[in-house]
Amino acid sequence: MNGLKTGLKPLLWSGAAFLLLVLLAVPLLNLAALLFMMVPYVVLYTTLSRGSFLLHLLPVWLLAGLIAGPAVLIIGLFFLVPAVVIGHLYKSGAPASKVIRTGTIVILALLMLELMLFQMVFDISLLNEMSHTIRATFDSMQEQNLMAPGWDSEFIDLLIQRVIHMIPLTFIVLAFVYTVFSHYVSRRAVIRGGLDVPAFPQAKDWRLPRIMVIYYLIAYVIDLFIKPGDDSFLAVALMNLVPLLGYVFAIQAIGFFFFIAHERKWNKAVPILIAIPVLLLPPLSLIGVLDTAFPIRKSFTKQQ
Repeated sequence: MNGLKTGLKPLLWSGAAFLLLVLLAVPLLNLAALLFMMVPYVVLYTTLSRGSFLLHLLPVWLLAGLIAGPAVLIIGLFFLVPAVVIGHLYKSGAPASKVIRTGTIVILALLMLELMLFQMVFDISLLNEMSHTIRATFDSMQEQNLMAPGWDSEFIDLLIQRVIHMIPLTFIVLAFVYTVFSHYVSRRAVIRGGLDVPAFPQAKDWRLPRIMVIYYLIAYVIDLFIKPGDDSFLAVALMNLVPLLGYVFAIQAIGFFFFIAHERKWNKAVPILIAIPVLLLPPLSLIGVLDTAFPIRKSFTKQQ
């Protein structure tokens, strides 16, 4: 099938998996290890048979567990599951959109499962712990007279409630960004091994279905009538859905600028630089809404 089935390369990727597991126990370096954690597993699962994959995996995990402790294996298991799913999709020739969508859903499900397990097994509510941490931080600031005027206990309670309610959005964004990064690195490693993995469409070709504009407008209008401090399911759902759709249309806006850059033969760095303010300034996502709702790209094509 390819040159990675036998020889030195599987051993090198196994060594990389082992090194990343061990680095999880090293402060500061553990953050870099987390970033690349899925890549070796994706490459090994994609380029080896299941039996060979297990033969490479078991000694790596046993040795890492003996050196760094069982805690790193628990973290490693979290990343192993979506890595195997992505590797399976690579083998089946699934399009990049399905890889990213499925990988994001699996990581998101695992994050939610961890919250539930911590609550059921260890009787630890991560949400309550986060709430206590935020409150302790504000209490410390208040003792040092660093609080802004008007930041009373009622305001802090509302802020903590909002942070807790925005956790689903945070999880979704983290899962998506991590999946995109892992796919970007893993795909290139797999391709170098001889496998053909479908690429994600070029940024200039990104197009959302127009129905997304209707969904966004409905969610936005309903959100206007939600009272501040409302903790109903609808209010929490809209609190996450509206900014999430805003991010989606911001990505569409970036694709729009890549399209213009392609049509006008701009330097490739120009749309990349434009992408920064588009992602940081939510109102600019309106460009993505307009690009989705109306055929404004035709006007740029005609003027060429």
